[in-house]
Amino acid sequence: MCGIVAYIGPKQAYNFLIQGLKRLEYRGYDSAGIALLDGDMKVYKEHGKVQDLIDTIGEQNIEGTRGIGHTRWATHGEPNQKNAHPHLSGSGDLAVIHNGIIENYASLKEVLSLRGHVFNSDTDSEVLIHLIEEICANEKCSLFEAVRLALSEVVGAYAIVILSKNDPDLLIGARKGSPLVVGIGNSPGEYYMASDATPIVEYTRKVTYLDDGEIALVSNGELTIKTIDNIQKTPYIQNLSITLEAIEKGGYDHFMLKEIYEQPKSIHDSFRGRIDSNLLKIEMRSLNEFENKIKNLRRIIIIGCGTSWHAGLVAEYLFEDFARIPVEVEYASEFRYRNPILYPDDLIIAISQSGETADTLAALELAKKSGATIFGVCNVVGSSIPRMTDAGAYTHAGPEIGVASTKAFTAQVTVLAILALGFAQRRGTISDSKLRAMLQEIERIPSKVEKVLKSCEQNVLEIAEKYCDTPNFLYLGRGYNFPVALEGALKLKEISYIHAEGYPAAEMKHGPIALIDTEMPVVVIATQNDIYEKVLSNIQEVKARKGRIIAIVTEGDSKVKDLAEHTIEIPETEDALVPLLTTIPLQLLSYHIAVMRGCNVDQPRNLAKSVTVE
Repeated sequence: MCGIVAYIGPKQAYNFLIQGLKRLEYRGYDSAGIALLDGDMKVYKEHGKVQDLIDTIGEQNIEGTRGIGHTRWATHGEPNQKNAHPHLSGSGDLAVIHNGIIENYASLKEVLSLRGHVFNSDTDSEVLIHLIEEICANEKCSLFEAVRLALSEVVGAYAIVILSKNDPDLLIGARKGSPLVVGIGNSPGEYYMASDATPIVEYTRKVTYLDDGEIALVSNGELTIKTIDNIQKTPYIQNLSITLEAIEKGGYDHFMLKEIYEQPKSIHDSFRGRIDSNLLKIEMRSLNEFENKIKNLRRIIIIGCGTSWHAGLVAEYLFEDFARIPVEVEYASEFRYRNPILYPDDLIIAISQSGETADTLAALELAKKSGATIFGVCNVVGSSIPRMTDAGAYTHAGPEIGVASTKAFTAQVTVLAILALGFAQRRGTISDSKLRAMLQEIERIPSKVEKVLKSCEQNVLEIAEKYCDTPNFLYLGRGYNFPVALEGALKLKEISYIHAEGYPAAEMKHGPIALIDTEMPVVVIATQNDIYEKVLSNIQEVKARKGRIIAIVTEGDSKVKDLAEHTIEIPETEDALVPLLTTIPLQLLSYHIAVMRGCNVDQPRNLAKSVTVE
């Protein structure tokens, strides 16, 4: 969850650390801090956002060519200045920044306290740096060896970077369960470390991603990577594909709005080069490599969290509809704890924007032990899930900085739709005419999303203005639009703090209808399909209780218009692809309501973009 940055080299570190923390603030914004080496160890910390840290530092002359920085999402210890990172060892000679959770910190802290250690925070992270210093003193060993031994004792997840006052040419980073990338600078002896590549791309494109259980040691200008078992590894250096422009706002007021408007491109990029409607070709390396497996699949289990789980629900309809394979969709956090029954001929599809979601990674570990094939759908190249899976597909949505996921969702649905059609083609469960129609429609989706964005903006603004002070919302959908109802409700909750719930429209009668009165806005996704008349009946039920109906409808619809207070039109499309269009106005509605309520759209309270702790 937290964001970490570090620098060692010939340049002053402060500007890189601060700019890096700003770029990583979507990972946590409860507090921020930096430590710099300039003869002495100088630590600056502040409760709140990175800007609060900048304001606290003010005009002070901040120098040092070695430094670490941290922006926190609180786990152990409330968000305040004393719990902000970096944390110092007992002597003050070592500083650490940490992303993750040390699960056995309480027992370690008890032992260290008995040995005279005094702790200044409530965090698990401070315990770790005290443990490292204790081992270093007792074992009379190098700092690297002390880190290695300490990490062998801890239970949990971590990405850490350590700075040493007594050895200023040393920088140590390590990871297990939380991401850490090392950038190789353009000057001799220059290295960067960060939670992801966004702070680094401005300075270098050469990076290596640490694997679980690896420790990066920068010493006297050289990079060495070893395992916790002290086995040396050869770093795999790769070039970053993201651009600086992709992680800037580009003139938009918020990253979320920018990312909503990037969806025509991100959807196109997610199918570009993968489908050809004229030749009826669906080309993915993973489809070709696992063709025999696909033909004989017993079952698909899809796991994800939050928005990725909603994309998985859409995929359930897609795979069962076209490929005729039974599908189960599981919350990753529940999957690993309920003793699931798995078979070697199952396919597990893990969906994650970041590729670092802790619950999803833990569920994959369990699935791998069953011998099932693991498939990843992920947005971040080099992240943990692609490295763990047997096969997979990147979504090519580009960097998503806003905490509330938008373009990642539609990119995931696009890739999952292509996979479902690819499975269907290889299993012989779809006709050529239907396949051609679906592929042609996928190719048309970006222009239709563009049309929705242009046509509904003013309408959505007016609806948002009318309902921005409403305390509750209900979202209803059926079939492919049921997951969209869930996703729409989630977006509103996440960024506006309005209570909202999504339901299958027919389930409204089994409880939620009791909530409907003249003050309750009910968003109904009522596009024209085989169950359109059923949805009309559900709208009538809401209207009879004087609910306020906001309807998403197909262009030219007249029946719903006669019943609803507000309608938002989308172009007609294949029913299986309709979530790619119906979700757009719901994203905009959430965004504009949040702005009108004065909420921090990109950094909603209590949330972080990448959930790397359980």
